[in-house]
Amino acid sequence: MKIEEVKSTVKTQRISAHSHIKGLGLEENGFALPSAAGLVGQEQAREAAGIVVDMIRSKKMAGRAVLLAGPPGTGKTAIALAIAQELGNKVPFCPMVGSEVYSSEIKKTEVLMENFRRAIGLRIRETKEVYEGEVTELTPVETENPAGGYGKTVSHVIIGLKTAKGSKQLKLDPSIYEALQKEKVEVGDVIYIEANSGAVKRQGRSDGYATEFDLEAEEYVPLPKGEVHKKKEVVQDVTLHDLDAANAKPQGGQDVLSMMGQLLKPKKTEITDKLRREINKVVDKYIDQGIAELVPGVLFIDEIHMLDIETFTYLHRALESAIAPIVIFATNRGRCVIRGTDDIVSPHGIPLDLLDRLVIIRTLPYSRSELEQILKLRASTEGLDIEPEALLALGEIGTRSTLRYAVQLLTPASLTAKTNGRDTINKLDIEEVSTLFLDAKSSARILSDNKEKYMM
Repeated sequence: MKIEEVKSTVKTQRISAHSHIKGLGLEENGFALPSAAGLVGQEQAREAAGIVVDMIRSKKMAGRAVLLAGPPGTGKTAIALAIAQELGNKVPFCPMVGSEVYSSEIKKTEVLMENFRRAIGLRIRETKEVYEGEVTELTPVETENPAGGYGKTVSHVIIGLKTAKGSKQLKLDPSIYEALQKEKVEVGDVIYIEANSGAVKRQGRSDGYATEFDLEAEEYVPLPKGEVHKKKEVVQDVTLHDLDAANAKPQGGQDVLSMMGQLLKPKKTEITDKLRREINKVVDKYIDQGIAELVPGVLFIDEIHMLDIETFTYLHRALESAIAPIVIFATNRGRCVIRGTDDIVSPHGIPLDLLDRLVIIRTLPYSRSELEQILKLRASTEGLDIEPEALLALGEIGTRSTLRYAVQLLTPASLTAKTNGRDTINKLDIEEVSTLFLDAKSSARILSDNKEKYMM
């Protein structure tokens, strides 16, 4: 007799450098807690970021820009991601790195404008005739292939939908069956099908199934009220770049609905300014009619000093546009030459006329106790057990080198502990891996002391 354990269906998520960031960690009065929501220290920077979030929510910051400036490893990217967490998933957040603009395929300014448009959302409200309910039956009906040969084709699909008030059985076209498969719809899911277009939207798993052991893997929604066949206000969130890409080769009318219908068609060529102006006109018309609402999001550009004088000039003009997102820059540079010039030196490598528009938030190096708190948080996020003495040793290494290097040593130390038959990282594991690997400062010192042994 063969017995197998049933594995949980909880989705395993990759742990990234900032997986532990859940928000800015502020009290209701706006003051920063010493350690909260995955952030440690940097109280002044977090409080300033909290004010930025309030300005974004009140829609009083479109077209403005913020600069996060500080040494490497002081939480600039973490604070930008915390701002995104505070705003929620309904506000577009588009991260990019300054070096992304240098592409052999499209112009630098085009890359910037694409990301600008990705950071501006459009919330469209429409009343549509829909069939909505929990799926109780999903049966594809097959017939012989009319073209001859082997195999069968789906002629139609029978679907049962249930609401709190009643239930209905529908006979659907094969094209809608493809849409159901694309949305990965199964019995127990709550969906709606648009009566006119046949578009399918999966809203989540019915909360009647919330007792299953995969509780964390799904978003549960209540059983819909009213009849299965009804009129429903449908809210669709898209970005301006989605509309640009969908209409780069227009098919059908020039209204929002035809734009929505083209979203899934891939398009890789550059989008012209003329097309963007046309889309802006259509968007303005729908905003005036009350059908749509503009949602200015956040464009986060890390390593801003990597941009050159040409892109800075374009960025300055784009910020003055009537439709512009909130832009957050980050840099770890002091005074340096502006890229694309030979001798123009400026703070952070940013032209003075653009720098004059920025609100600058300063991040400071972490203290040793703060480093130890962050390392403890990272160990917990990665599911690692570490002894207090090992944490102190790692904090000492972080003070001597950098926080990033100390965080990088956690996983090798964990593997060393397992090799030695232990589940907990101790001080000896930290000391062993620190002798095996070099940090940037140590490596630079060795290169300087032995420069004659290396090729120039």
